[in-house]
Amino acid sequence: MADHALNVVALISGGKDSFFSLLHCLVNGHRVVALANLCPPPSATDLNSFMYQTVGHQIIPLYAQATRLPLFRQAILGTAVDHGISYQGPSDDDETESLVPLLRTVLRTYPEINALCAGAILSTYQRTRIESVALRLGLVPLAYLWQYPELPPPRGSVPSSAASRAGAGTDDAQLLRDMAAAGLEARVVKVASAGLGEEFLWENVASDAGIAHAQRGMRRFGGGGRGSVLGEGGEFETLVVDGPASLFKARIVVADSAKKIVREGGGSAWLSIRRAVVETKPDVMPSSGDLIVRIPELLDPKFEGILETLRNHSEEASSAPPSLSTLKQRQVTESRGSLDWCFAGSSQNHGARLGGVGEQTARIADDIRQRLREHSLPETAITNSVIVLRRMADFPTVNGLYGALFREPNPPARVTISCGDLLLPRDADISIHLTVQPGLAVRPGDRRGLHVQSRSYWAPANIGPYSQAITFPLLSQGEGKEEDPALAVSIAGQIPLLPATMALPQPTSDSDSLQIVLALQHLWRIGAETRVRWWSSAVAYFPRSRSPTSDDTRHKALLAASAWSAANAAPSVEDEEEQDGPDPWDRKYNPLYMSFGNGDNDTATTKPKLPDWEVVRKADSGGGNGEQSQRSKDALPFVFAVEVEELPRSAGVEWHAHLGFANIGPGSTIAAFYHAGSAASSPDPSDAPLDLGAATNRASIAVRTSWDELLLLTRPGAAEPAKPKLTYVDLGSEHDGSRGGSGVLGSEAGGTALVPCRSLWDPRGRRLAMVSVFEARFAAAQEAE
Repeated sequence: MADHALNVVALISGGKDSFFSLLHCLVNGHRVVALANLCPPPSATDLNSFMYQTVGHQIIPLYAQATRLPLFRQAILGTAVDHGISYQGPSDDDETESLVPLLRTVLRTYPEINALCAGAILSTYQRTRIESVALRLGLVPLAYLWQYPELPPPRGSVPSSAASRAGAGTDDAQLLRDMAAAGLEARVVKVASAGLGEEFLWENVASDAGIAHAQRGMRRFGGGGRGSVLGEGGEFETLVVDGPASLFKARIVVADSAKKIVREGGGSAWLSIRRAVVETKPDVMPSSGDLIVRIPELLDPKFEGILETLRNHSEEASSAPPSLSTLKQRQVTESRGSLDWCFAGSSQNHGARLGGVGEQTARIADDIRQRLREHSLPETAITNSVIVLRRMADFPTVNGLYGALFREPNPPARVTISCGDLLLPRDADISIHLTVQPGLAVRPGDRRGLHVQSRSYWAPANIGPYSQAITFPLLSQGEGKEEDPALAVSIAGQIPLLPATMALPQPTSDSDSLQIVLALQHLWRIGAETRVRWWSSAVAYFPRSRSPTSDDTRHKALLAASAWSAANAAPSVEDEEEQDGPDPWDRKYNPLYMSFGNGDNDTATTKPKLPDWEVVRKADSGGGNGEQSQRSKDALPFVFAVEVEELPRSAGVEWHAHLGFANIGPGSTIAAFYHAGSAASSPDPSDAPLDLGAATNRASIAVRTSWDELLLLTRPGAAEPAKPKLTYVDLGSEHDGSRGGSGVLGSEAGGTALVPCRSLWDPRGRRLAMVSVFEARFAAAQEAE
């Protein structure tokens, strides 16, 4: 077994997804020890379950003989009590908890088992429930099919028409094609869609004919949404009767006379299978050599291209002007401001030196609870945290105490870095900065989280007290409930772990480039899943360079800026035409593209583009000069690089996007530039002061200034200066060894989070003294269109 190999119990329902996920466990070097299944009680008359497939349950006992793996079964007890997308559990009466006694029985028999495999593809409902049980029992959750439809297709494949319409590079049926290539035989045993009639029953969906049937039915009758061709919306259910010899030593055979159609009404019908037999495969020598399971490429084609760009990178600075994005929101009647709470484990807070990092973290946790009580806020009002440690080795201790703050699913997104002995105050081993949204206490349903704790091919699992992303309303839209408000997305810092193994890539000659691009792809995939269309700004953290000069860190800063520029680049005209898909006539009249609603709700089933240049492109139309209009098309969200002491897992980079914007419309984002109005007076536009124009009062602003000054920008007519949310300070060049970092953290910061850095770099590879990130939300008068 490989070094990263796990001993797996595979949760199977009989369906295609659970068995294909099992095959991925094998191809990733894991050992499948046993199968586990939940089935209806013997007296059950209703076979429907929110959580588990039950159609075809009579066949399940035959899998032990067909696979020669031990099978454990348990009756489903209870019903769907917790209907939330993210499982609150445990709840004794919820059917999810039926997994607990089943798995405990397995573990008593096979104590070496340390992982649980399941077939979740797009269902957060199923995934979070399986993760909850697995983690409580000390098992690593594996969901290799999670987001599989969005992963890179086979090299050289041609996207389907559906993929082209969605602007994606994948075939909506690629998962089924990969199942067919692996030799899986998955028969349809239930249909529940107007597009799929009884004639679809017992068809092999993992075949060309079955795939074509599913695609044709879904698109004709309006079920062409995300995952529908795969049956993710309950359109159909399957029963696997055969597969590759490395798993299936025999096949399951069901005679036509043993199948009976049961009609439930409303277009739903299923097969009642009264008997089946196991038939040995002739002349087959079971071995792992027959297992042909495609593992998706590590990088999407877009990021593979970015990696190639970095490999050819020169030390030339990017020609793109440094810029910053700001959201322009119309008809805002009320501001929704966040609170910034900063806590440092130092004597400045408590009058005496605390003990080690454990005692300091425990005290900070108590202070956070007290602050929440004082403001009558739940812990779910916290959307983001930045943790600065003296030593990264303290992270396990901090993680447990910090994690105890959060009892609900979807804890805040989090960024963790260490700054070393010289950059924090002498009596502080930790500081924690929290972003708090008071409005979430009034409307907690406005807060959504993405917390994937299973290993997959998609992005790193977040097993612990932090979510990949937290989404919440960006601005209040008056007293009434806004149907589709602009959203802010806080995303956790992303390090370049290989999602399937949770290990860092092996060192190579271009490790820096690969890690930069891989971590950036993680950020992009999470942003796409949370429907981000534009970023406010971003920072790439790098660990302390061992080089005696700053050249190494400067080189990495330029690589990061180049990767960021390529990822955010405006599409060419050819690319836009290719991604536009069918024209309005097709959407309304061509049966191939028609759906219920005549395509008006396409955005509900397809992801928006990231970046979506439509949100910027119209911002300065109808007024600005031609030069500014053209430059806005080249504007990028501001990016900079920071050198710290160390990153989690000794990673080579950590990407942190300060904020993502979702559900924003065309022209809602405008760009401000460094310029002085005269090329003659300022040949280098980035050396001139900021000219924010009319956008100042809504800007998310990054500025550079000297270490001795904290520049607080004011909007026109405002009495109080805008206070930065985060300020990054270059102490590497200023530190003389005698200050001990004093003053970098503490109450005199006025609630502003200060991140001490060894060095700080702009996208042109020039060293900065300070970068301040502002998040100013102001009431604005109604603007003319």
